Amino acid sequence: MEIESFRALLTDEGRALLSELREFTPAEELALATRLRREHPAELIRAAFEQARLRQRARAKFGADADAMYFTPNGVEQATRRSVAEWRAARFAALGVRRLADLCCGIGGDAVALARAGVSVLAVDRDPLTCAVAEANAAALGLAELVEVRCADVAEVDVTGFDAVFTDPARRTARGRVFDPEAYSPPLSWAIEAGRRTPFGALKVAPGIPHEVVPEGAEAEWVSDHGEVKEAVLWFGTGAAEPHRATVLPGGHSLTGGRLPNPPAGPVRRYLYEPDGAVIRAHLVAEVAGAVDGTLVDPMIAYVTSDRLVATPYAHAYELTDVLPFQVKKLRALLRERAVGTVVIKKRGMAITPEDLRRQLKPSGPNEATVILSRTEHGPVMMLGQPVGAWM
Repeated sequence: MEIESFRALLTDEGRALLSELREFTPAEELALATRLRREHPAELIRAAFEQARLRQRARAKFGADADAMYFTPNGVEQATRRSVAEWRAARFAALGVRRLADLCCGIGGDAVALARAGVSVLAVDRDPLTCAVAEANAAALGLAELVEVRCADVAEVDVTGFDAVFTDPARRTARGRVFDPEAYSPPLSWAIEAGRRTPFGALKVAPGIPHEVVPEGAEAEWVSDHGEVKEAVLWFGTGAAEPHRATVLPGGHSLTGGRLPNPPAGPVRRYLYEPDGAVIRAHLVAEVAGAVDGTLVDPMIAYVTSDRLVATPYAHAYELTDVLPFQVKKLRALLRERAVGTVVIKKRGMAITPEDLRRQLKPSGPNEATVILSRTEHGPVMMLGQPVGAWM
């Protein structure tokens, strides 16, 4: 999308077109386009259809806000999910941050969340179209007075006088995802220094960042939303007593630690706990095991087993009915005997995929079961059971 085409969407004519296309489906596109060309320029119609499609995609991240916001294809892909951005904004606000520089702001999703938390934001990006979109989003959501958008190289921005810096480096190029933190744009080392120029700082990184590259004195936080790990953030200036934090959304539950040794492995017992992905990434499985009086099923597998049922937001619990050596034929017979037609398959440390196993099992019947496969010190096992209620 060219910036001129985007600016045309901000006119009364452009906004009216977007309103008309809010709920269109692909099957309607040709007929709609044919009708609209009688009254509107072809270029505006193309831009409106593209923006309408982006808004529909963005609803998964931004909810109802998406229908008022503006996007670029990369912006939809790379923007922070609203729930995650709001969590981070709340942390900044709780630290007393009132003025923040949002470097590499993208389409402004984080700036919007920060402004809603009462923080005044300087949002910086070097791409003119991205900046125009960020500015339009702040205005569309009634936050223009708190968000100043500046088109500039982030390396040239003076952050003197700001309470905090938040940096979200680009981790993708035209060739795909970037895994080397020094190949981020800007590089990780530069972003770390930027985070230390103000009393507080935060740096968004890939969830798979190696723990050994986390700088001394930083707090590393992994955040999941509805069970899916969304990001990792390096925090500076928080004075955190523990180096690692796992945050589970919704609910804003945070587990800290990172200094405990791995718990021992032991036999599989009545309950199996599957730690949240953020807990695993943060290396806090030992903290979960301690809370439930549990042990691991294998020294290298993040499944915790216990005789106790303990409510925890940091793991899903399953009550086991069967623990047997893994054998497809035996598993198929068990499921047939119990008329199980709906099977949830989980596995760790084993080569078979859930899809391949389901094809071999051919489940049929009205009942449901969860099958959990795991490597153990005594060979692969299959565990059958049911999830313990949503209160977990």
